[in-house]
Amino acid sequence: MSFDDFVRHWAAERPAATIFEEGDERLSFAGIERLSRQMAAAFAESGIAKGDRIAWYGKNSALYFELLIAAGRIGVVMVPVGWRLAPAEVAFILRDTGARLVFTGDDFVDAAKAVAAGLPAHPRVVGASEARAWFASLEPAEIEPAGADEAVLQLYTSGTTGNPKGAVLSARNIFGLRAAGVEAGLAWAEWDEGEAILVCMPCAHIGGTGLGLMALGAGVRGIVQTEFSPEGCLAGIEQGITRFFIVPAALQMVIQHPKAKESDFSRLKYVMYGAAPIPLELLRQAVETIPNAGFMQCYGMTETAGTIAILPPDDHDMSGSPRMRSAGKALPGVEVRIVGEDGAELPRGQVGEIVIRSSNNMLGYWNLPDATSRTLSADGWVSTGDAASMDEHGYIYIQDRMKDMIISGGENVYPAEVESAIYGHPDIAEVAVIGVPDAKWGEAVKACVVAKPGRTVDPDHVIAWARERIAGFKVPKSIDLIPELPRNPSGKILRRALREPYWEGRERRVN
Repeated sequence: MSFDDFVRHWAAERPAATIFEEGDERLSFAGIERLSRQMAAAFAESGIAKGDRIAWYGKNSALYFELLIAAGRIGVVMVPVGWRLAPAEVAFILRDTGARLVFTGDDFVDAAKAVAAGLPAHPRVVGASEARAWFASLEPAEIEPAGADEAVLQLYTSGTTGNPKGAVLSARNIFGLRAAGVEAGLAWAEWDEGEAILVCMPCAHIGGTGLGLMALGAGVRGIVQTEFSPEGCLAGIEQGITRFFIVPAALQMVIQHPKAKESDFSRLKYVMYGAAPIPLELLRQAVETIPNAGFMQCYGMTETAGTIAILPPDDHDMSGSPRMRSAGKALPGVEVRIVGEDGAELPRGQVGEIVIRSSNNMLGYWNLPDATSRTLSADGWVSTGDAASMDEHGYIYIQDRMKDMIISGGENVYPAEVESAIYGHPDIAEVAVIGVPDAKWGEAVKACVVAKPGRTVDPDHVIAWARERIAGFKVPKSIDLIPELPRNPSGKILRRALREPYWEGRERRVN
């Protein structure tokens, strides 16, 4: 089904039911049907047509999801931009999209205008209050629906070459696997009419936007919070949420919060977690705190529009079953293989790269045909960059990353981005960035640097230098000064050699 199909269906079936709730504000399914057509009129008034990009710059907001749905109905592509990114990173994304309309929270208007002033497209920046008044002044437009296979969403993923890539997704990518789960009789794929889902993960990630779109797909209430906080998550539970998605570092904050002992978790049906491996002890604590909920580990990536493999509640064995170390197995409708360097499928138990084929696989990277062909094969397989094995029952065991990506607090950090930010520091000749184990964030970013002859490196100065150029979550938590970088005969940096001392004694090279 397309976005338009879902809007029309639920507006007819559940017109008075709430689709989005933010604070004291609520919007019904009948309301989103009308509002999205008013938004479509605003897009047309601005010369925005099918295939054009619009952007959202700010924290989570019901307005963002309303704009996304309105754009999706007519085939205008929404691009959410992470509010934690540095101005140069925001400028790159907006320049890459060519967006002529940038919507933003009222508290981000000045920052957005400062970035927009230097862009060739000279986008119009529209704050939330101005946007609301604009839409209310317009008569609803008639909709010419976009098809299920047309682009509706563009999410930027960090790039191994230093620049992020825009993964382009369609309605089929986003919603395609839900029906397969229902047809397979999976309990967690079914939604009751009175359910509610918490949206607190960042909307610039598939884990945030995907959750908000679940409200549209399932016809249930989405409780939108501007950003994650343990207090907010616990408040959402009191508001009646039945499901939420969370990264392990955030889950730890929730269950260790003093209010968790007083909270009523009885209505919570499922806790979905992912984006990074979870320590078994943390999971035990979570299950003890929320004993009635089913826990599900979700494995996926932006390029697969989110989850393609799940470790379901029935496989969560707190006695420490070997399956607890897995990322689960493929969802109905998903093909997963483990392949060697030659692309051939490996026997069960051998370690290779995970490749995936399903209706969730992205359309491609925006304006990057070469990068697309390296990730998405002509016959529809996405290369994940994750090294794993698969057992005889189809359970996937991630061992390491084929790429050098670091996952810190659920955020993807590529060393090349951080290295690019540090290069140019007056005291540094060379730099290599690695991920090291961290009890709170899973992994922490560490920079190993070689000083220029006669120079002294001040770690605090290097960290401050990086903070001016990249988002805070990408900034190194620590700096190691080393005499030289280890390299192979062709000169490539041996990151594994740098990482090994920090990971020694651990079963896996992910945390």
